[in-house]
Amino acid sequence: MGTVDKLTDLQNRRNVILQGGGDSKIKKQHETGKLTARERILALLDEGSFVEVDAFVEHRCTEFNMKETKAPGEGVVTGYGTVDGRLVYVYAQDFTVIGGSLGEMHAKKICKVMDMAVKMGAPIIGMNDSGGARIQEGIDALSGFGEIFYRNTLASGVIPQISVIMGPCAGGAVYSPAITDFVFMVEKTSQMFITGPQVIKAVTGETVTSEDLGGASAHSSKSGVAHFKASDDKECIEKIKKLLSYLPSNNLEGTPYEISEDPINRLSEKLISIVPDEPNKAYDMKEVIAEVVDKGEFFEVLEDFAKNILIGFAKMNGMTIGVVANQPKVMAGSLDVNSSDKAARFIRFCDCFNIPIVTFTDVPGYLPGVEQEHSGIIRHGAKLLYAYSEATVPKINVIVRKAYGGAYIAMSSKHLGADAVFAWPTAEIAVMGPEGAANIIFKNDIAESADPIATRQAKIEEYRNRFASPYEAAKRGYVDDIIEPDSTRPRIIAALEMLASKRETRPAKKHGNIPV
Repeated sequence: MGTVDKLTDLQNRRNVILQGGGDSKIKKQHETGKLTARERILALLDEGSFVEVDAFVEHRCTEFNMKETKAPGEGVVTGYGTVDGRLVYVYAQDFTVIGGSLGEMHAKKICKVMDMAVKMGAPIIGMNDSGGARIQEGIDALSGFGEIFYRNTLASGVIPQISVIMGPCAGGAVYSPAITDFVFMVEKTSQMFITGPQVIKAVTGETVTSEDLGGASAHSSKSGVAHFKASDDKECIEKIKKLLSYLPSNNLEGTPYEISEDPINRLSEKLISIVPDEPNKAYDMKEVIAEVVDKGEFFEVLEDFAKNILIGFAKMNGMTIGVVANQPKVMAGSLDVNSSDKAARFIRFCDCFNIPIVTFTDVPGYLPGVEQEHSGIIRHGAKLLYAYSEATVPKINVIVRKAYGGAYIAMSSKHLGADAVFAWPTAEIAVMGPEGAANIIFKNDIAESADPIATRQAKIEEYRNRFASPYEAAKRGYVDDIIEPDSTRPRIIAALEMLASKRETRPAKKHGNIPV
């Protein structure tokens, strides 16, 4: 075979691979509202930047008629390219090729680009659309899953790992996304579950649809597995690009910087009036965040899960920060099992990748109740304490209003290593709320009064002024400064600049034992 013939043969082979499962299966993929694996990768990466790896890999299975089964690309497209000029590694399972099922060589392709991503210090983005393990390959398929999970774990905290669920993801396949940093799901076309509706029906008698069991809405609002949901593949890919714009490529690099046109010393008069005069009246903490960060842009994570706490990314003076904030609009901003888990893992991610953490505190305490106690609020609440204490990145806290009891400590207090703690004049910092405290401390005075109601109210105000005042905390150095609300932005930016060279060492150890 001459050179021309070999080149023709090469082109023919490439054409077969590019066609995936063939026109009919590609058409079916489009009819269900999904892009193909290659279309997804090309939509994500900068135009012309994709370089495919292992296009000619084939399976080695000879069981159950698999010897004659053709699987172009082995059911997964792998390679690298750039997003906004920055290197990323990608893999996308091809549902048009034997259902995107995972076998030995399919897994090896994924593992190769994962290894490359770690060596080069670049994010890895995996697009899942698979019928699960390739049953014909038996334990070799299970081995493949294990190899992927192992690499997910080793890469954790080294490079950002993003999982994108764009079709079915069931059984053991769900554990790779669970280990990664962020999970995206697409409404109506993606599902995740350990056991599907049929198995659940057979074992427990419960009837449930795939969407209700493991769809994007279920996992973004109920389980907290999905950090982001999108209406279709294209919107999902745009959100991935947005997330990447906040993240460093690895744990040794800084976050992407963008020149900010938002003045550093911008004051916000709106901040003076956002917090109601009535201490128990709700307001939206997102309004506070928007007034402080660059251009008011807050990229929220886990928006629909545990809404009593807010987490997400923003820019301040062009640099990425992680934001953690109580949300007084929901459950008065109290901490519970889910919000503690949500915030703790986000804090640990920011610490892994050297992203400063800015906290906005307005918390009345941990949510009381039998259900919370039996659900392990002690164990889960401790995760938040542990995460803040463990974090060595710059930590800044703004106490906006309430900060009571153990929840005050948990929300990035000086006692857990916060570098800068500011309080607004509206802040109340105490062991417990004035209403409850007055009933205990001034119990006799109230009982013996001719007008118990008036006396109780007077004692509440006395406690608020004497014990809960932010100036009391400032006297002891637990608050660095009482600041005017409108100057919050410049004060945070000044603190971030001061903390840019922060270095902190901890006792030598293999690793700590977080209360999971």
